[in-house]
Amino acid sequence: MLITKVSDEKQIELVAELARTIWHEHFTPIIGKAQVEYMLEKFQSKESITQQIQNGFIYFVMINNTQPIGYAGVTLKDSDLFLSKLYIISAERNKGFGRQTLSFLEQLAVEQGAQKIILTVNKNNLNTIRAYQKMGFINSGPVIQDIGENFVMDDYKMEKIIKSPIV
Repeated sequence: MLITKVSDEKQIELVAELARTIWHEHFTPIIGKAQVEYMLEKFQSKESITQQIQNGFIYFVMINNTQPIGYAGVTLKDSDLFLSKLYIISAERNKGFGRQTLSFLEQLAVEQGAQKIILTVNKNNLNTIRAYQKMGFINSGPVIQDIGENFVMDDYKMEKIIKSPIV
């Protein structure tokens, strides 16, 4: 699998397309169609992704055998790397791509001097919670965030301490 940094408009459009596919297939049963549509427009649209990149987010596209299979988005928050997005299309899940991407992001965290990787995950996204726990994340408690239009993100905050390599 190849992980490529998003650096142009075409790649941003690809991320937005991946988001629409992944979010509809994965999150509609968890949070409902109305909230999925709202969150896609607010957080995963071409315009939103462009603005996030301008504000310091780094996006990556994962490619397997020339096919884009997912994307990730991170930013530094204080001394932590905040993993805002890590999504893989359903046909490519459970094949180790999430673990490979996380390993790549851990190396990025080390390079950036981050102490840990933090993320939030929907409380009802049980398979994803288990996957993060298998990869060394701990649940550090609930986080409920109002995102507007009478929607909330009802999540758990998860974190993983980054161990810098011994030199």
